[in-house]
Amino acid sequence: MAEFTMELNDEQKEVRDWLHGFAADVIRPAAAEWDEREETPWPVIQEAAKVGIYSLDFYAQQYFDPTGLGIPMAMEELFWGDAGIALSIVGTGLAAVGVLANGTEEQIGTWIPQMYGDANDVKVAAFCSSEPDAGSDVASMRTRAVYDEAKDEWVLNGTKTWATNGGIANVHVVVAVIDSELGSKGHASFIIPPSTPGLSQGQKFKKHGIRASHTAEVVLENVRVPGSCLLGGKAKLDERLARARERAKAGGERVKNAAMATFEASRPAVGAMAVGTARAAYEVALDYAKTREQFGRPIIDNQGVAFQLADMRTSIDAARLLVWRASWMAVNGRPFTAAEGSMSKLFASETAKKVTAQAVQILGGNGYTREYPVERMHRDAAIYTIFEGTSEIQRLVIARTLSGMPIR
Repeated sequence: MAEFTMELNDEQKEVRDWLHGFAADVIRPAAAEWDEREETPWPVIQEAAKVGIYSLDFYAQQYFDPTGLGIPMAMEELFWGDAGIALSIVGTGLAAVGVLANGTEEQIGTWIPQMYGDANDVKVAAFCSSEPDAGSDVASMRTRAVYDEAKDEWVLNGTKTWATNGGIANVHVVVAVIDSELGSKGHASFIIPPSTPGLSQGQKFKKHGIRASHTAEVVLENVRVPGSCLLGGKAKLDERLARARERAKAGGERVKNAAMATFEASRPAVGAMAVGTARAAYEVALDYAKTREQFGRPIIDNQGVAFQLADMRTSIDAARLLVWRASWMAVNGRPFTAAEGSMSKLFASETAKKVTAQAVQILGGNGYTREYPVERMHRDAAIYTIFEGTSEIQRLVIARTLSGMPIR
């Protein structure tokens, strides 16, 4: 087990600097254009693939870093560049985590490479959990998967929403209901292979922020997939459902479901994304405050501005500490006894919203225009308190974990 440390080793520093250079030289110059176009930045993703950032190998190296700091360090640097483009680059990772968390070794080896493609033909993947009537309330999910034993196939029907890369993905990972009487315990995850009949893109959403990231509905109409596309396999599913039914008869016991396993693994990473956006806005505001003069002196000479910057930096560093702690705990098998994963996501998300708002305020009228990037950063930051569990849900998770009570 690796000891927890806040000091990156030489190899990690080299990767950090490499990512920072890519974010500064490739992502940032393209950020405003793709935000305006509201389209997937395929050329930037391809550049990331060419240098090895958008690849299974790179993701695996960071994911299996024994210190746990590989993923949060990478997320922070890429999202420092631009949140929308960075999410287009890393969005496939959520689907990959879904397979890593629930799949067999054969499924991992078969499907994750197909999620990325290669530098000459890049692909993306989508994780599809939320529904029009089931966001945080995963127990209300309606997408159904029915087993056709004669053909050893699963038949899926339903509509997913808020899916990053939904409809344009090469591989979709879909969470569906197997046994509705078990609520969230009766769910399972499925791979939908490329060009599977019955899967189509529904509405594409025009968003407030992260506009370079494609977000859409995914419609499933009698989608048939082989039995081998059930993540974890049918024997494991049957065993898990049998345990859940027994526990339900005995008065109920919480069982982790497929979607929640993915979200728990990714929450610190989302926190790291928020830290990157907050840090970017803080740096713009700091530079501006040191050069912008009013009444014959730089505005940073005023306590009202200087103290804001002090608070911004303090909050960013505190958020990073929580994110790195949770990431280290997850990699080293330490249980989240105080919901540390949710803590990191909650605090970092709220920090990003606050810091970007303060950055707009420090830049004044300039901060409100698209001539300066803090306007875009402020719009982008709003998503962190919403996706992969709202701030309210994170607080609920933390409160339930601390109290052991079914707080509603």
